Amino acid sequence: MKQGLRSDLIKKGFQRCTQRALLKSLGLDDGAIERPWVAVVNSWNEIVPGHIHLRSISRAVKAGIISAGGTPFEFDTIAICDGLCQGTIGMRYPLPSRDIIADSIEVMVQAHMFDSMVLIPSCDKTVPGHLMAAARLNIPSIVVTGGPMLPGSYRGKKITTVEMREFMGKFKLGELSEEELNIIEGLACPGPGSCAMLGTANTMAAVTEALGMSLPGCATAHAVDAKKIRIAHETGKRAVKLVEEALLPRDIMTQQAFENAIIVDLALGGSLNATLHIPAIAREAKLNIGLDRMDELNSLTRHICNLLPSGPYNLKDLDEAGGIPAVMKELSGILNLDCITVTGKTVRENISDARTLRPEVIRPFDNPVHPEGGLAVLKGNLAPNGSVCKHVAVVKEMLVHRGPAKVFDSMEEAIEALLGGQIVAGDVIIIRYEGPKGGPGMREMHQIASIINGMGLGDKVALITDGRFSGSTRGAMIGHVSPEAAEGGPIAVVKNGDLILIDIPKRRLNMEVSGDELKRRLDEWRSQPPKLKGAEGYLQRYRFFVTSADMGAILKEPNGDLVLGK
Repeated sequence: MKQGLRSDLIKKGFQRCTQRALLKSLGLDDGAIERPWVAVVNSWNEIVPGHIHLRSISRAVKAGIISAGGTPFEFDTIAICDGLCQGTIGMRYPLPSRDIIADSIEVMVQAHMFDSMVLIPSCDKTVPGHLMAAARLNIPSIVVTGGPMLPGSYRGKKITTVEMREFMGKFKLGELSEEELNIIEGLACPGPGSCAMLGTANTMAAVTEALGMSLPGCATAHAVDAKKIRIAHETGKRAVKLVEEALLPRDIMTQQAFENAIIVDLALGGSLNATLHIPAIAREAKLNIGLDRMDELNSLTRHICNLLPSGPYNLKDLDEAGGIPAVMKELSGILNLDCITVTGKTVRENISDARTLRPEVIRPFDNPVHPEGGLAVLKGNLAPNGSVCKHVAVVKEMLVHRGPAKVFDSMEEAIEALLGGQIVAGDVIIIRYEGPKGGPGMREMHQIASIINGMGLGDKVALITDGRFSGSTRGAMIGHVSPEAAEGGPIAVVKNGDLILIDIPKRRLNMEVSGDELKRRLDEWRSQPPKLKGAEGYLQRYRFFVTSADMGAILKEPNGDLVLGK
């Protein structure tokens, strides 16, 4: 074990006596210095509910590292709560934070020559940020995600942040009193963890486990469950063993493993944000995975778990049903079962004993909720490079829809029009200049989506945007329109009253204008493009380097080359 450790570059030889002196100032003895160094990369903070409990997880991880003969060193990364940012300019920052997180891990790990990493993310952008760092650095790494929050309960009904947000619309309609709303606020989120439905956080935890980067059962072990602590302890032990075995992230995160993760995501009906994060993680592993491949896999997959927000079940139900191992067992006929995982075993070995304990939650492959996966990639003259829709959360009546455009250049303008009664049944709301560059930062349009559903319009209007949606969004919501408006995509030249055709089964998204008229409008736009929303500091730099949503909103190098991993 002691041969060829990365940390030897810092601690071995007489010329490193100063470094050893500094290490001893931390209270380390010679034995602790000699052992493999394991970075415990935590995303704990006191503002994000999904992260407030992560100190207890890191303690278990460090105990596992020590018991296996390693020396842990903990440091924190930033983490943002998307829920707290909703409806404010603060929502410009979560997606850009993903790259800061990955970069900060690189800086700490490379500067201090750690031998391996345990990554402890929880919420939306921390999980992909940590996985991007693991793929980029390619040193032995393992992830333990923070776990879901338990669902709340009100008058005998389970509630999550999905229902909480839709209560805004009910309050606006006078169907809910201020007193009752205040009572519900205190019951909806009963403790720590990522929101108790299949939002982006829990989607990416499931992707991490299916990818082979966390231990079996990790994704659905809840934040307050002792099982999570046991998994964390075992994760710490594996971090040391991974050094001995020289098992690296890129040995695990192969093309076949990514396809497994995509299939599991599609079978769950996961968050559309996965279409941003999976390509970004793959590029750090020097792989290319795009929307077209995801759509191809969608046609091979079946939607077998009907989870909130599109279905009746929550993450606790999924955990009780057998979790991700049971889901993968049901999908085993279309998975790459020989992929190696952080356990040192293959997917086939990991799921050999898995079984479904609640078949109403995890349906058999031959009796699915829907006959294909949860993603639809739509293309057409409104989205030449693609757009995405969670079609399993769309009511049947809106799968094909034709209606007049109501065009807005920001979410706030659209919300004002909606609350002012200017949006009526049949309309197609267009919100643009909210993409990665235009935002900048690609805000979630979840606030307006929630109000639409709360006002009873979820089965009557559609929403199309170059922004993105929360994983908890329901309805005919089409996001990630590419190219975005700020890059001169066709969405920039839609006019009020243009007829928009949405055909989800046929994967079409078109505005009904002639080719000549569309070209004339685009030429006019390019001759005098509008001034974008102001941005300073990091967001200004982000706007300059970020690519479009169909490429995962990854960053370019200053010379224009894509970041493919170090």
